[in-house]
Amino acid sequence: MKITVEIKKGEKFWVARIPELGVTTQGETETQAKANLKEALELHLEAMADYAIEHGQLQFTGHKIISKDYA
Repeated sequence: MKITVEIKKGEKFWVARIPELGVTTQGETETQAKANLKEALELHLEAMADYAIEHGQLQFTGHKIISKDYA
């Protein structure tokens, strides 16, 4: 899956977004905006997976997540 990441300097803050997923965040610096976007994306995908599981749209195949710490 390819996604677009847009990071632009606004009037006061840097704005970072992924338009395909509707994920947008900001930060006082470009680095902070990128870090905030990573966190927002993780939360968004986690919420999507939870929703899909709750509504029977996602099934497990026996694989396990060993660690989410993949920085």
